[in-house]
Amino acid sequence: MSNTIKTTIRIIIFLLLNFAALGIGGLFTGKGVTSEWYAHLNKAPWTPPGWVFGAAWATIMLCFAFYMAYLWQFSKQKKQIIALYTLQWILNIMWNPVFFYFQNIALGLFVIVALTLLVAFMLFYYFPVLKFKSAFLLPYFLWLLIATSLNAYILVYN
Repeated sequence: MSNTIKTTIRIIIFLLLNFAALGIGGLFTGKGVTSEWYAHLNKAPWTPPGWVFGAAWATIMLCFAFYMAYLWQFSKQKKQIIALYTLQWILNIMWNPVFFYFQNIALGLFVIVALTLLVAFMLFYYFPVLKFKSAFLLPYFLWLLIATSLNAYILVYN
C-alpha cells in the first residue's frame, strides 16, 4: 500500500475519532448554550456568537486529523502518541459535562487548562518531527487559549 493511501486511511480514522469526541461531548452539553443557566452568566466581551463554536470545532478537528495522521507516520513513539491522543480525547469530551451538565465552572477551567497544556506540549514536543506540518495543530491550540480565557472570565465574574 502506498504512503498516500496509508495517510488517507489515517486521516479518515482520526476524523472519525475526532468527530466522535465532538458528538459525545455534544450529548453531554444538552441545552448548554441555550440553557437559562448559561444565558444568565456574565460572559467575556470577546465571546463569539454561537455559530462560531461549531465552525471552529469542525475546522479544528479536520486540521487535528491531518496533524495526527502525519504525526503517526513520522514519529516512532507510537505508544506515547496513543497515550497523549487518548488523554486529549478524554479531556476534550470531559469539559462539556463538567461545565454544562454539572455547571462546575472551576473544574471546567481545570479541565480546559489541562487540555490546553497537553495540546501545547504536543505542538512543541513534536515540532522537530513534523516541522511545518505542526501548523495543523495551531487552530486547536489557539482556540483552546480563547476557550480557556472565556471559561476563566466566567469563573471570575460569576
